[in-house]
Amino acid sequence: MEPITEAELRASFVNCTQGERSRIALPGRLDTIDFDRLDFLGWRDPKAPDRACLVTRVGDRWVGLVLRAATKTAKSLTKSTMCSLCVTLHASSGVTLFAAPLAGSAGRHGNSVGTYVCADLQCSLYVRGLRKSDAIARMNETIDQADRIERLRLHVEAFVERVVGAGATAR
Repeated sequence: MEPITEAELRASFVNCTQGERSRIALPGRLDTIDFDRLDFLGWRDPKAPDRACLVTRVGDRWVGLVLRAATKTAKSLTKSTMCSLCVTLHASSGVTLFAAPLAGSAGRHGNSVGTYVCADLQCSLYVRGLRKSDAIARMNETIDQADRIERLRLHVEAFVERVVGAGATAR
């Protein structure tokens, strides 16, 4: 992933108002992030843990999504859940359902889409083997790391397309 500036990051959000954009808590100092290891920039808002952000490069533009984490009801130490983006198994608390308001008028009317994602939004590190999940069970994949990275990028792009609208990510 290419480095992003604060101005580019704030301007990238497509499913929130301009006022909400200006109030988004950033993931820290952007100049300290190792973008070479990321396929998207994802973080949880430390002041509002149920709010998260995902920013990625689609074609020649940045696209940012504001996400809301679903409320957890129960945790299990014996069950595993899988991230829909990076296909990493986690203990049940390691994956969260994130909902994103649709971009445009549909989102203003309350329509949203959701997907199960690593609770820490660090999918890029999991597919590169730089972070290990807490799942008891392990899944041994037969595809190599480059293919896992490409699969992650395709899944992120498909989720962005669901939020922004078909064909909008090709701009």
